[in-house]
Amino acid sequence: MATGYLELLRERHVLRLLTGTLVGRLPNATAPLAIVLFARAEGGGYSLAGALAAVYGLATAVGQPLLGRLVDRHGQLPVMLPAAALSALAMALFALVGTGSLPLAAGAILVAGVATPPLEGGLRALWPGVLDRADRVHRAYALDAVAQEVMFAGGPLVVMLLVAVHSEAAALLVINVLGLFGALSVVVSGPSRRWRGAARDAHWLGALRSPGLLALLGCFFFVGAALGAISVASVAYAERRGDEIVASYLLSALGAGALVGGLWYGARHWGGEPERRLRVLVAALAACYLPLATTPGSPLVMSLLAWVSGLFLAPALACAFVVIDRHAPVGTVTEAFSWLVTTFGVGAAAGTAAVGPAVGWGRDPAGFAVAGLGGLLAALVLIVTRRVLAAPGGSSGGEAESRIDRNAAVGPGFRTGHQA
Repeated sequence: MATGYLELLRERHVLRLLTGTLVGRLPNATAPLAIVLFARAEGGGYSLAGALAAVYGLATAVGQPLLGRLVDRHGQLPVMLPAAALSALAMALFALVGTGSLPLAAGAILVAGVATPPLEGGLRALWPGVLDRADRVHRAYALDAVAQEVMFAGGPLVVMLLVAVHSEAAALLVINVLGLFGALSVVVSGPSRRWRGAARDAHWLGALRSPGLLALLGCFFFVGAALGAISVASVAYAERRGDEIVASYLLSALGAGALVGGLWYGARHWGGEPERRLRVLVAALAACYLPLATTPGSPLVMSLLAWVSGLFLAPALACAFVVIDRHAPVGTVTEAFSWLVTTFGVGAAAGTAAVGPAVGWGRDPAGFAVAGLGGLLAALVLIVTRRVLAAPGGSSGGEAESRIDRNAAVGPGFRTGHQA
């Protein structure tokens, strides 16, 4: 397993692109926590802090696919670098003016969110051009999903360390400066500078005109909702046992499970249609969410269940990346990947909102039941839309075969619209 990943990381550009993207996404991964901490330090209540964090989340959800569409049309460097600089400057403005002027603070956060560069979608659009074999591209997708879990686990720790060493304002500034340098490292690299989206048909729906992509987004809306429910239900579980730190154990265990599952998935060669494999992975993910609703009294046992619930998350995401590449209409691949980011985030917000009343009614078991329901609905979406997903490209005007598979067939000198 380790050998395959080491070989991948030794490929030219891979380590730089992966590391730069992860660092560049630090502001996005840590913004909700950093905004809440800063607003509280400024004397604001939790309602204000939560509202400002929500503004950022909604702004990011809107900005990612819009910027992704611009990247597909104009390339990565001309779009992502100005966006990263604007986002960092807007967040610096928020750190400097504080919450004294709420319209200015909210406006700065809004701009920072909308301008957050779509580095996640951009990286996944680059992999087929950087790696010349389908198995390596699939492994890169899995490594990408695993690294994402590490970032979301480690990012908040970086914020807390900066707060402890200096201040909440310093945390906002440093995280966004790091993010700007990470984005810069990616967009000035050779693959990013040369990348061009394929010629596309003019259509106001862009990537959303693909029925297969819509089916996939519907599935991962409910996966996101399940994860949002788990985060809140974990806090309720910990509070019922009088030890709030238990919530961090559960969420860390879930992340560890996703890491193990992603490494296992990426180390194997997978044949057959990825759409069929995705149905199996999401069904397994849903099945692993259900036992959480039993909420055993032992935190150790509950942590084990949380670990199991994470096992199929990264594999499902990695497989979804392949499916997106197969179903995205020509010239919309970055936008398509960005829509997945947006849908996942909106689903998580919806799950967080839905689980509150459930916990109030039936305590933490009901909260985890909401997560189980989200998983089941995600699996149901893929079952109901199996005919749509059976035909890559479908009636959307997309390519009839996977860009990845075609890249593998023609060898390292390929040009499919990913690279100029």
